[in-house]
Amino acid sequence: MLSRIAESLYWIGRYAERAEDTARILDVHLHRMLADPLVDEEAACRSLLAVMGVAQPEQSVSMARVVELLGLDDGGPSSVVGALAAARDNARGARETISADMWECLNATWHALPTTRRQVEQQGMNAFFRWVRDRCSVLAGLADATMSRDESWHFLVLGRSVERVDMTARLLLTQARADAVIPSWVTLLRACGAWETFLRTYRGSLDDQHAAEFLLLDRLFPRSVFAALTAAESCLHELERSGASGAGRGRTGVGTEAQRIIGRARTDLEFRGAAELVADLGTVLDRLQGTCSQVNDAVTLRYFRQTSAVSWVSEAVA
Repeated sequence: MLSRIAESLYWIGRYAERAEDTARILDVHLHRMLADPLVDEEAACRSLLAVMGVAQPEQSVSMARVVELLGLDDGGPSSVVGALAAARDNARGARETISADMWECLNATWHALPTTRRQVEQQGMNAFFRWVRDRCSVLAGLADATMSRDESWHFLVLGRSVERVDMTARLLLTQARADAVIPSWVTLLRACGAWETFLRTYRGSLDDQHAAEFLLLDRLFPRSVFAALTAAESCLHELERSGASGAGRGRTGVGTEAQRIIGRARTDLEFRGAAELVADLGTVLDRLQGTCSQVNDAVTLRYFRQTSAVSWVSEAVA
């Protein structure tokens, strides 16, 4: 596979997951402020911007301003609209690899995106966030149904899984930071689409340890951090196996830096107890975000072509 195609597929997976999870996080905070009129809106908005890695504005911050920065800003890939636009741009470069249904889904979603806060307010913010989640779910379903489980699929799922770990960690950081105006565990579980599954798993028992354990360690829930790390690790293993060559491969640990980073992070989570997780939640989540950044750098160095700018040399005319 061409490295540019592999890179496009990887970033389609990342950007689509980023758009969906950012919509989930914004929806959580909007519900929180509507349900509790005593919440300090300024403090809650600044806490959210800090968790999402957005520079703090000097002027007063409202939820409407946060929606503009994290929802509608088309100038960067950190917002919902910007991430979906970036996913579409990458899909244009990989048209020969993704299915026509996937391209049509992304293209139609991009054309239907609102461009102003007024349009979102007319539609309803909650309705807009739900629409984004639905469209990203349609894209994921089309990928599952129309792509062969070859290298293309593994790069797409690798990007999606790395982004899912990062965004789930950001969502949980809103619960972990002591100085934050925080939503409840129930709200976080609903934001991850995990509430009903959590109730069936723990038979209605809700406490901090159970919620943290489920969102971080559950092996069967696909949006848990552990499940996403396992999926990313499996994709890296398959990519290396399909391109493996040379004597002695597979006899001395793992072959790539990305596999080592993912494996250490998964093992660190796997052997922690629920009580230990809750007691050290902030540190664990910060470390997971660092892991995602390191994995991204390692994957880029390993699989994607790094090119330097072309320098033109003028020839002397005889």
